[in-house]
Amino acid sequence: MRIAILVTLLALCSPQLDASEYHVSINGSDTNNGSAAAPLKTISAAANLAQPGDVITVHAGTYRERINPPRGGTSDTKRITYRAAQGEKVVIKGSEVVTGWKKTGDGVWKLTLPNTFFGDYNPYKDVITGDWFNARGRDHHTGEVYINGDALYEVVSLDKIGDAKKTTWYCKSDDKNTHIWANFHGADPNKELVEINVRPTCFYPDTPGRNYITVSGFTMRHAATQWAAPTAEQVALIGTHWSKGWIIENNTISDSKCVGVTLGKDRASGHNNAQSADGYNVVVKRALESGWSKDKIGSHIVRNNTISECGAAGICGSMGAVFSELTGNHIYNIHMNKPYGGAEMAGIKIHAAIDTLIANNYIHHTDRGIWLDWMAQGTRVSGNVYHDSTHEDLYVEVNHGPFVVDNNIFLSRTALGDSSQGGAYIHNLFAGNIYRRPQSRHTPYHKEHSTEIAGLHDIPGGDNRFYNNIFAGGKGLQIYNDAKLPIRADGNMYLGEPKPYKGETNSIVLPDFNPQIKFVAAKDAVDLSFTLPPTIGQAKTQLVTTALLGKAKIPNLAYKNFDGKPLAIDADFFGKSRNRQNPSPGPLEIPAKGKIDVKIWPR
Repeated sequence: MRIAILVTLLALCSPQLDASEYHVSINGSDTNNGSAAAPLKTISAAANLAQPGDVITVHAGTYRERINPPRGGTSDTKRITYRAAQGEKVVIKGSEVVTGWKKTGDGVWKLTLPNTFFGDYNPYKDVITGDWFNARGRDHHTGEVYINGDALYEVVSLDKIGDAKKTTWYCKSDDKNTHIWANFHGADPNKELVEINVRPTCFYPDTPGRNYITVSGFTMRHAATQWAAPTAEQVALIGTHWSKGWIIENNTISDSKCVGVTLGKDRASGHNNAQSADGYNVVVKRALESGWSKDKIGSHIVRNNTISECGAAGICGSMGAVFSELTGNHIYNIHMNKPYGGAEMAGIKIHAAIDTLIANNYIHHTDRGIWLDWMAQGTRVSGNVYHDSTHEDLYVEVNHGPFVVDNNIFLSRTALGDSSQGGAYIHNLFAGNIYRRPQSRHTPYHKEHSTEIAGLHDIPGGDNRFYNNIFAGGKGLQIYNDAKLPIRADGNMYLGEPKPYKGETNSIVLPDFNPQIKFVAAKDAVDLSFTLPPTIGQAKTQLVTTALLGKAKIPNLAYKNFDGKPLAIDADFFGKSRNRQNPSPGPLEIPAKGKIDVKIWPR
């Protein structure tokens, strides 16, 4: 008996006994063993050694390399962890420092580099392209030029480089050399820190199926990323490449030419050759045939990252974000003032957000805040703050539901773009307008909690639920009066211009009341103030649950939490318990009337 117990204890302890920790330092050597006393010099060298269960601890400094993890972990408890040493700033860059600039007059400088400088990838020859990309009649290179960390603006021709409003650059390559011209607005590039993109990514496996990897605590910058269409392999500054179980947390991610983080698909199911709804349906079918399922793909966690200065999207993913959680991220300056266009620009852009949680994120100064495109089913979008979106805070496109949008604070001019059906909107503050656009495209809906397709359907529009929201801008729910599929609306409050849905009961409509919504977004906090009418206590509301919401019409499925459990919106934006008999309209459970002043980020 004692021998049996000893064997069992040894078996339980073996994962800890077998696990190794590899240290990396800029003062190390890749011939070292990776111990704390003899650290490696590159993260890539540690990646080549690490096995499931191992930890790679990287110490302070700047590492100019592309990490291509050759393997992942085998389970959530036997993952490979890449982490910055506690309290130390670790920077991974896809750029190199360049010197030797020669002044050509009028504040313009020129740098000539041999093409061999770039190895097998030259971002100044590589032009951004892909499905649904709009070049707007000019070339856009994946390269970029930075001075003291700030990106310059690529111009279309050398004669445009004198733009007095911007620091600018232009490039041209021949068979032997790459030439870069830049206007640094009076700065001497040979005395300042000037860097250029040279790598297409900072952290990305070249093969799918590298599962259970954690990346934590890094600053990652400067990647020459390509356009990440939903029909393409989606490469970002950091990406999971069609795998399962990654954790990307507590990182600062910035200056990706296209996308910061991808939870994206592989190349085998198609790569930029299916620019249509029918074409994407074929891509989805191929993905299913090759194993797209909860067992193999998704279940990622992306949390508490700061993501900014990305040309197309902060986070995106085609089919690879299923069963994932995207929480607590601060995402801003996404596709701001970029000269190209397309259909993938947003703070968060997900195709097939099946049983996915997108919660407690702060998203501002983006083209769109969150864009759920195709197959959002079992999705919950909860407790996010949005402002200064160029288009919409939330755009839902060709989804059939059921999906839930609750406790959000929408502060942009347009709060919601609805090209879907089957959504449940609960306890939100809509400070901006809502519009709806039915769609003739036939898109998939799925079996419950599965990637398996149950059918295809068009988007006649409607079949939404709106419970206990505050509408303080735009036209309100009257836009659904002629929807082909009727909606349900109850317990909403309309302040000012917005008007209720036809036949809506238990609503409070105050066309002459100004809620005086204001917010102040500083570097470290966002403060919101608004005024509630004296009649707030007269609102007749009810607790919103799975039983109350019923079933979305097209898939014939109930509204549940993203984890499959019954839904009850019994907590407010801050997590405060709601009055179960008569919850307050809007995202905050506030029993009082009058002026409200709250800090909405950080919480």
